[in-house]
Amino acid sequence: MLKRENYMRRIRPFIGNDLIKVITGIRRCGKSVMLSLIQQEIKASGVSDEHFIMINFENMSSANLTSAETLREEILMRVESIPGKVYLFLDEIQEVDRWEQCINSLRIELDCDIYITGSNATLLSGELATYLAGRYVEFVIYPFSYSEFLAAFSTEGAPPEIHESFRKYLKLGGMPYLHNLHFEEEPVAQYLRDVYNSVVLKDIVKRHRIRDIDLLERIIAYLTANIGTEISANSISKFFRSEGRVVSTETILNYIKACEDSFLFNRIRRQDVQGKRILASNEKFYIADHGIREAIFGGNTKDIQLVLENIVCMELLRRGYQVTVGKSADKEIDFICEKQSEKMYLQVTYLLASDDTIKREFGVFKYVSDNYPKYVLSMDELNMSRDGIRHMNIRDFLLETHDN
Repeated sequence: MLKRENYMRRIRPFIGNDLIKVITGIRRCGKSVMLSLIQQEIKASGVSDEHFIMINFENMSSANLTSAETLREEILMRVESIPGKVYLFLDEIQEVDRWEQCINSLRIELDCDIYITGSNATLLSGELATYLAGRYVEFVIYPFSYSEFLAAFSTEGAPPEIHESFRKYLKLGGMPYLHNLHFEEEPVAQYLRDVYNSVVLKDIVKRHRIRDIDLLERIIAYLTANIGTEISANSISKFFRSEGRVVSTETILNYIKACEDSFLFNRIRRQDVQGKRILASNEKFYIADHGIREAIFGGNTKDIQLVLENIVCMELLRRGYQVTVGKSADKEIDFICEKQSEKMYLQVTYLLASDDTIKREFGVFKYVSDNYPKYVLSMDELNMSRDGIRHMNIRDFLLETHDN
């Protein structure tokens, strides 16, 4: 079991305190494994097994515990025989009706440390979430980074050749269960199609009561084909009109929001570099796992420029950056990344194959007047840094170690 220290480092300071730890992310990204890793860490400090209560609400054995009242009664009954502090691990909590009331009540009634997971970004945005206002801390879990993929891939035998491992990552993506399938392409593709269907049917259609599944899948296909390009509801509506289908922009926006809520896509807004303001239209969307894109729609090799940009974007989110797209006059900076007092600018391209490409990719920083680090990332092996702008191979950037 991969330790996923990048997340444990963030969670560790909150272990043992009374804040509710909320772990969210796309289905099958490794949230349940994170609960196991946290349990291991707590046990290593000397806490015995009897102090742990673990319930997975997608397990049929827990079907009778999906209301606030029954769950509370069950946990109160179990803790009667537990001396001292109890550690609660509740997996896929969104299956419990009015779960916020139950969790808040347990927080007040018991000496407990609570960890919950959920596959929906709106888990804590409803009216009931006011019960937990200021009493929780949230951690978003993503599929494996390239570094994590490499660590898992390395356990399959001889250390992998770096180019071959990255080719695998480009095609298969980073869903943790790929390790159990030995990274074999055919079973991985079948598994990822199942993940996609689970996300669509359970986390989007069922949760948002979507009736027109065909329209939803067409919108997902459009977003997936156009990752990393500017998209608006109007542009999607025009696309459907060209196919002889009239769809309102409001419906499109609602369906896109449902996809975001399930963590299938990440919306990246645009920022005016000069005016330092967020622009309200034509955002970009990046898929949570590019392996799902390959398994469902194909074309990762053909669209390698877009897929590389997707990989870098997801890595930035993993590292905890607030990410926007920079706009300056007619120029666009792929990513502006900010975190506390830290800031950097990134431009991503496949290859710096010509003087014109080099001039374009490095030239986008011409109107950026501050002194924060600026990077051009590509698959080139030679270092082409110039004019204070650092050039890095994308693999090297992805394998950089970070303290947060």
